[in-house]
Amino acid sequence: MELLVIRHARPEAEVRDDGPADPPLSPLGLRQAEATADFLAGETVDAIVTSTMRRAIETGRPLAERLDISPERLDGLKESDHQRTSYTPIEDMDKDHEVIQEYLEDPLRMFSDGYDTFRYRIRDTFDAIVANHSGQAVAVFCHSMVASVYLQTVLGHDDPFALICDYGGISRVTASSTGIRTVRSINETAHLRHLP
Repeated sequence: MELLVIRHARPEAEVRDDGPADPPLSPLGLRQAEATADFLAGETVDAIVTSTMRRAIETGRPLAERLDISPERLDGLKESDHQRTSYTPIEDMDKDHEVIQEYLEDPLRMFSDGYDTFRYRIRDTFDAIVANHSGQAVAVFCHSMVASVYLQTVLGHDDPFALICDYGGISRVTASSTGIRTVRSINETAHLRHLP
């Protein structure tokens, strides 16, 4: 089966005092989601899976509507910092932003549940998608660290920051029921080049 691992499009910034931040897509992000759907609508996609976070759901929605597929939402695809009460796109952070400072002090601090727990959650969630969709092509709309850590797991790397996917970036993994995983591409973005 084929996994299309897609990072969500660009979201808005959000700060909340009543729980974790879960921002919607920005106007540019909505255009990125449409462009991603336009591109993938010409391919075989049998199922769509999204994180339970709003930015991933909204990124997958245009493709789901074009293909008339009801997406499955999996909590196991949530981002590493899903418990934070604020979200700022990395492009909007300056060197003094608290996330940048935390990263410089301890890069693994961004994993709310701990890096090993996050890594195993991601691996197990993708393994379940493979098991439940044998022989299908599945578009998985998720997050930067989710996509990066999954690809690193497949490639046998330990550094969670070695691969970072762009907004709307598509990576392809062929997955066998025998456990063999083959990375076919990482971070395809040609479908977004016409956008600013």
